[in-house]
Amino acid sequence: MLSGSIPALITPFAQGEVDLKAFADFVEWQVASGSHGVVPCGTTGETPTLEDAEIREILGCCVDVVRGRVPIIAGTGSNSTKKTIAMTGLARACGCDAALIVTPYYSKPTQEGLYAHYRAVHDATDLPIILYNVPSRTGVDLSVDTVLRLAELPRIAGIKEASGDVTRVIPIRSGAGRDFAILCGDDALAGAFLAQGADGCISVTANVAPRECADVQNAWRARDVERFQSLQGRLMPLHKVLFTETSPAPVKYAVSRLGLCRDEVRLPLVPATSACRVAVDSVMEKCGLNSSLEPATLRAVHG
Repeated sequence: MLSGSIPALITPFAQGEVDLKAFADFVEWQVASGSHGVVPCGTTGETPTLEDAEIREILGCCVDVVRGRVPIIAGTGSNSTKKTIAMTGLARACGCDAALIVTPYYSKPTQEGLYAHYRAVHDATDLPIILYNVPSRTGVDLSVDTVLRLAELPRIAGIKEASGDVTRVIPIRSGAGRDFAILCGDDALAGAFLAQGADGCISVTANVAPRECADVQNAWRARDVERFQSLQGRLMPLHKVLFTETSPAPVKYAVSRLGLCRDEVRLPLVPATSACRVAVDSVMEKCGLNSSLEPATLRAVHG
């Protein structure tokens, strides 16, 4: 269920409010473009700035649009175990298929604290749980040993590994088995992760190029190495330019050029600088991504 190209969805805003119409259109475009799943309310969705009522609306909208066509993995993590349990319950009530739970940020718990956190959430829900390790943002690293310990629990279904350490894939795969999903958290490393035995990528770039990112994963599945390398090589400048400033500001700008959202983020994030926009424009042009979607694509999105 959890493999391939899975975009970590942006949350469109309009004058400070969640733009549910733009979000619904965006989700439909993602599914129609071949994405293998979606992640609403993750880091790329600016979840720390969202109110609980907004999260409920976003998850409900996503479920209504997807209609079971691909898995929905809701971002439900917090640095509070009690709140994480509550938000995971909300995701379950909305009809999501799994929960993506980031390591508790700022608090910097020990490995035993991390295990206890995830165990408590696991015991409070029947949703499959995807661990999310991103130490550059959270300040805490989920060790391989702790991952393998957690993988013994029946509803710990996989991990989004965004530490940048490709060497973790093999010991996790060896220790947790084939049924444990390993998802890369860095588009630029997706190929290396797949070669080590990962199952796919929770992708930022797929917000801008969903069909191309899905094609990368499909080429790997088909063992078409030449096509895989060609596609990933074409996308590599895009993977990198989207992180020249704090994500998702560059991503929001890129998606706004496609006509699918406004170039608007919530404080404390600010829009991409003019220099970043020039760089994104240049890369999108070189990648063959139009400044606005073709009419046929827009009809598919908007019905």
